[in-house]
Amino acid sequence: MYFTLEVTGGPLRREVWSVSCLKLGSKGSEVSELQLNLRERGFTPADAEGWFGPATQQAVRDFQRSVDLTADGTVGPRTALALGLSSEPEIAPVIPGVTLNAVARMFPLTPIPNIRQNLPAVLRALLAHSLGDRNMVLMSLATIRAESESFRPLSEDASAFNTSPGGAPFDRYDRRLGNQGPPDGERFRGRGFIQLTGRANYLAHGRAIGLDTQLVDGPERANDPEIAARVLASFLKAKEIAIRDALRANDLASARRLVNGGVNGLDRFEDAYRRGDALLPPAAAQTV
Repeated sequence: MYFTLEVTGGPLRREVWSVSCLKLGSKGSEVSELQLNLRERGFTPADAEGWFGPATQQAVRDFQRSVDLTADGTVGPRTALALGLSSEPEIAPVIPGVTLNAVARMFPLTPIPNIRQNLPAVLRALLAHSLGDRNMVLMSLATIRAESESFRPLSEDASAFNTSPGGAPFDRYDRRLGNQGPPDGERFRGRGFIQLTGRANYLAHGRAIGLDTQLVDGPERANDPEIAARVLASFLKAKEIAIRDALRANDLASARRLVNGGVNGLDRFEDAYRRGDALLPPAAAQTV
């Protein structure tokens, strides 16, 4: 069985790199553009306009840390892409080759009706975020396997990880991830395909998918399958550059850590990714 998705706008095409490497001592209009971009993102370089001095280098490092890039203070292709100063090479979509049978083999313990019901929403969301290439489809599906193996949006259960001995459910979250104290820990517990957790994430990804504050006002909406799929794509998009670097290096543990913050579920993630890698159509001349 194939899922047929209506895709508008033609193939996913993007321009190749356009910004040269910028580093300590660089000068000119490209440095001015970089400095303006950093200021707009809240990283303020105090150097003279058009001069890449120590303050600009530190601002670049701070930005790199915020998006999980190597904080070397140099603006190469990956940092330029993250800053929006350049755009990616063309990435060929693989979604037309994703079959129900293939995904079911990636999820050997999952009821097939669950996959049949929810996979189309996930694939639509990936396409909408320009994540329809082979590596990111595998990343997305393996993440679902690790976080919600039933292929249904789920709410996190209370456990020793999120609840202190004798404490209220999810009290370990009460002051983390933007939460403002009880009952935020329970209110913003993990939900969806990716187990979105914490007030800050509910707000950021709710806004990213066009819901403004609706996920903060009604966090249970994160378990709506369409919204859960869009949140999954939004979360992966925010970490896209670092994830692609990890996948290119075949470092699945690092790719998993970028989503989970640790390696919880790594065995399921790796198993699903490697199964899918053997099943999905080969990536012809794709660039990650």
